[in-house]
Amino acid sequence: MMRQYELVERVQAYNPNADEQLLNKAYVYAMQKHGSQKRASGDPYFNHPLEVAAILTELKLDDASIAVGLLHDTIEDTDATRAEIDQLFGSEIAAIVDGLTKIERLNLMSREEAQAENLRKLLLAISQDVRVLLVKLADRLHNMRTLQYVPPEKQRRIAQETMDIYAPLAGRMGMQDLRNELEDLSFRILQPDHYEAITARLEQMQADYRETIDTITAELTDLLGEAGIAARVKARVKSPYSIFSKIERKSIALEQLSDMIGFRVVVGSLEECYRTVGLIHTQWKVVPGRFKDYISVPKHNDYQSIHTTIVGPSRQRVELQIRTEDMDRIAEFGIAAHALYKDGASANLGRIEMESHAYGSLRQTISHLTSGIASEDFLEYTKLELFQDQVFCFTPRGRLIALPRGATPIDFAYALHTDIGDTCVGAKINGLILPLVTQLRSGDEVEILRDQNHRPPSNWIGIAATGKARAAIRRAVRQAAAQRAFALGEHVLNMMLEREGVMLDEAEGKALAEALAQPSKRDLLVAVGEGKVGSEPLATALEQVKGIRKRRRKLDLPVADTADGWFALRAVEHFRFRVPGGQKAGPQATAALNQLDFHTPVQLSNEGVVPGDRLVGILQPDEPLRVFPIHSDALNALYDSDVAWVDVRWNLTGSEERLYPSVISMESVNRPGSLAQISSAIAACDANINNLVMRMISPDFHQMIFEIEVRDLAQLTDVLATLKRSPGLSAVQRAGLREAGMISTLEWDGSIDRSSRDD
Repeated sequence: MMRQYELVERVQAYNPNADEQLLNKAYVYAMQKHGSQKRASGDPYFNHPLEVAAILTELKLDDASIAVGLLHDTIEDTDATRAEIDQLFGSEIAAIVDGLTKIERLNLMSREEAQAENLRKLLLAISQDVRVLLVKLADRLHNMRTLQYVPPEKQRRIAQETMDIYAPLAGRMGMQDLRNELEDLSFRILQPDHYEAITARLEQMQADYRETIDTITAELTDLLGEAGIAARVKARVKSPYSIFSKIERKSIALEQLSDMIGFRVVVGSLEECYRTVGLIHTQWKVVPGRFKDYISVPKHNDYQSIHTTIVGPSRQRVELQIRTEDMDRIAEFGIAAHALYKDGASANLGRIEMESHAYGSLRQTISHLTSGIASEDFLEYTKLELFQDQVFCFTPRGRLIALPRGATPIDFAYALHTDIGDTCVGAKINGLILPLVTQLRSGDEVEILRDQNHRPPSNWIGIAATGKARAAIRRAVRQAAAQRAFALGEHVLNMMLEREGVMLDEAEGKALAEALAQPSKRDLLVAVGEGKVGSEPLATALEQVKGIRKRRRKLDLPVADTADGWFALRAVEHFRFRVPGGQKAGPQATAALNQLDFHTPVQLSNEGVVPGDRLVGILQPDEPLRVFPIHSDALNALYDSDVAWVDVRWNLTGSEERLYPSVISMESVNRPGSLAQISSAIAACDANINNLVMRMISPDFHQMIFEIEVRDLAQLTDVLATLKRSPGLSAVQRAGLREAGMISTLEWDGSIDRSSRDD
């Protein structure tokens, strides 16, 4: 255990003016409060806050931070109180300790909502004083170093939490060494086999390349020395987890990695950085595409360096990072490297934001994340906003936009402004019109194409990579759905009023809403459109508000949209219906039509219906209104039946583009690669396969039934035509009701209807 004077000496080594009395008081107070408490390892509990303080001294933090490291568990785990710490150590230290305690009291749990709420508390505390983060990271680092003493399941939970939240936060603040250690400790627990394989490979490489490392170090030092540049050259080995991430990202084998060892060249000034690059590129061949200048365009966490890769003395690739001493210190310690944390001025948030772009950016992001996002979405959005590597793109006017890796033009548009995102219909990337799903790369120039009448479709949520874009899209989709519901509800109410020959003024509209427990008339109309308020309660409330004498029979719904008699049903929004005139209705059909109202359920045929299909509806008593494509074989048996026939048409005006399921069938020659051939043909038409049933008809033939997703009949026709042109396929057609039923239940009775097979 570190003694009291040893801790003071550590602080005084980098801060001769340290408050020795404060440090001694915090040491004694924490030791007394924790008393005989033990950790899971059996060691005295006081060892933990003492080790946390030691880690903070390695970061060369101010006296208050060291004191907080000693005191951070006292309120949580002992009888100490906020008031007592306030009195003994001052409000500044007490506030940080209290902030850490509030986080600990919730404990990160497996339930995402609790985890999200805890993360929200942590981020809010960080936004008030970044030392909360620094102490919390030191606390987590020591816990990870001693994690072997807790049960395996708890080890995995804590390691995953560290990998998901704390390591990325350290990276966001530029504390790369601390991030690497947290990731490697988590990686060892979460994927021990991969960890052992990579560390063994690294140890072997270091032994094999020792002579090469020494040679490169000497050659670089001599080259720069001859040019009058005093440089410090040091070899570095990449961390096991960073190597694993690169293997996963590039889908390559461990043996294929050639840059697991690199070199840092630290020089005296900014000018010498660029002189060093010139000298190195003159002396050795450069690997194309591997030059990055993070000095002129720093990373979001304040990291600055020039990266380049050369072909070294033994013709192996050598990765170099060239930077100044200040840049090296910030690259290693991040926000902790700034002098302001050593002079007790960390409470001045304005100064912190000016000196550290990383912290200023973090506070702005936290402000966005903590305003109005539900707990169930907060964890997802925070990981998207804070914890991803970034790419840097430009507007046509040269404005720099930083986005997470994997971002698309949709994210770029929303980063500029929510209105630009909502009205985005396309994008030019480096002068070329490319799909909105295109992933952006650093250096891309992006121009957003807009249409003021456009609104974002819901499938953009799965394309967007930033929390801001996803939140804006969800909000726009909800608003559009509410507007559609409002329009439908307004239409229903207006038709009721028209039938009664009455008007509804503002006061009566408010009274009608109150009668149906709705806050306002608009909320009422939205509720009617969404089906939350039925037609009968609406009619009854309207009679009461207007003093209308009750009719002998209920008000007929659905209400026709136009004089042609087309009407909507609540169950579906993309169709309109009409009861055709001149229909000879039997008793069953008459009974079915009498039951038809706005809430009648609708059932689409298993065969699938797509925009462009001619449709017909069949209605029977006490059953849903069934919608079939006009070609359906199910209709053959219904022509002379006592059922009600209903006209059906598509109503897609103003709706967002979506995909519709349709079932197709075919017979295929039984040979290797036939399924891949069919899948490729379907994919070539930009259609998606949802499901598949395949059955051997004979040793030479299979029957295949696919459920695919298409936009409309034109695309479906394209799929069928493409398949008919494919060798080895026959009987390519839209499936009948019986075949579609097979794929919907994934059941097969063993028989095949061969009557439809082409000759």
